[in-house]
Amino acid sequence: MTTQTAVLDEVTESAPLPENNARAILSGIPEGRGADLPAWFRERQQEAWTRFTSLPMPVRKDQAWRFSNVAALDLSPYAFSESLRHAERLDILERSVGLEEVAGRLIFADDHLLRRDPLSEQLRQLGVIFQPLERALIEHEDIFRKHFMSQPAALGSAKFAALHEALVTSGTFIYVPRGVEVELPIEIFHWLHGENSAVFPHTLLVADELAKVTVIEHFRSSDSTRRGFACGVNDLVAGRGAKITYVCAQTWGEKTLSVQLNATTAERDASAMSLNVHLGGAYSRFESLSRVVGEGARSDLLSVSIAQGTQEFDARTLQDHASPHTTSDLLYKNSLSDRGRATFGGLIRVEPHAHFTDAYQTVRNLLLSDDAEANSMPGLEIMADNVKCSHGATSGQLNEDEMFYLLARGIPAPVARQLLVTGFLNEVVDRLDHPVIAGKVQELIEAKFAQR
Repeated sequence: MTTQTAVLDEVTESAPLPENNARAILSGIPEGRGADLPAWFRERQQEAWTRFTSLPMPVRKDQAWRFSNVAALDLSPYAFSESLRHAERLDILERSVGLEEVAGRLIFADDHLLRRDPLSEQLRQLGVIFQPLERALIEHEDIFRKHFMSQPAALGSAKFAALHEALVTSGTFIYVPRGVEVELPIEIFHWLHGENSAVFPHTLLVADELAKVTVIEHFRSSDSTRRGFACGVNDLVAGRGAKITYVCAQTWGEKTLSVQLNATTAERDASAMSLNVHLGGAYSRFESLSRVVGEGARSDLLSVSIAQGTQEFDARTLQDHASPHTTSDLLYKNSLSDRGRATFGGLIRVEPHAHFTDAYQTVRNLLLSDDAEANSMPGLEIMADNVKCSHGATSGQLNEDEMFYLLARGIPAPVARQLLVTGFLNEVVDRLDHPVIAGKVQELIEAKFAQR
């Protein structure tokens, strides 16, 4: 339910495409795809496709893909999605349940915009922009061109970044002008629906000087048994003194291949917090590049992953300090059961002259079975003096004394185990300064455990 001043923008439903029109994504940019987009953007997409075809697929010998299951990266089955039928659209809209009160909401399915709940008239008069990406390309070209995928894909997935840039046609553009605070969160849904469908969700969020905004993005599958591919990118830009909170709630289906690339830039005295909750998918790779480029800037990178069955989560991060007196804090926690796997490769880099940097990197893995596997590779690259940096990674099992304490008080073993695991993960979730969103995240975590 949105604010009372929000109204529903009608979204035109296009006719379903014939089944034989579905094209494999590896066949190139279909003729006519994105024909309504500006010429400069279509040219950029053609250049990106050339880069994609020229770059090699990752192999495990690459340091950026060490311990990764590169065999899962077969893109040949996936095709461009078809338009949804009316009944399918209604079903997905009904299932797009999130926060009760939001500033605005967009709902996508197979990269088709199904519904838009716009901002209130008051926020629009203050200059806040909340639009589908294809409109922002035209109406706000200067801002869009300046920030769209402006950071390099430096953590190993340059080939997938090029694929995304070549094939993206929809997404979200958010701009918050100087000194404006959007009190309620903005909510976005991305759904995978068709069998073997590929989606390329993109979010570009720019918060100008002293602005404040919170965004929660849901990634879901309408049928958990269908195979699909998601290749998404987020560009988050916090201007001077701005504050951004971004939450990714990923609950893809059990057969989904997912690659998500996040790039955050924090300017002078800005604060950017991102929480990535990864619960779904067969293989999920997520890369987070955080650049603190102005004095007094702060970046918090948080993540919770729960791997069950044969799920694999592969996280790569870079905390890049380019100015003095900057702070970053990374806390990643993984719960692994059955044959679940988690891989983490992270680096804190302090550039020359970025003195008085304060940076932390902590990864903790909770192994709930003998077959679970965790590989952590934290690292430091310091090229400045007078810094305080630390990193660490731990792997362990449930505390036997805590488990005995709960069992001795009559709590069944499965319940006791879930309580301890939830408490382990809640240290991350509790760092959110938004109780409603934190409560929603905890509901998703509980629902994940309830699937067992």
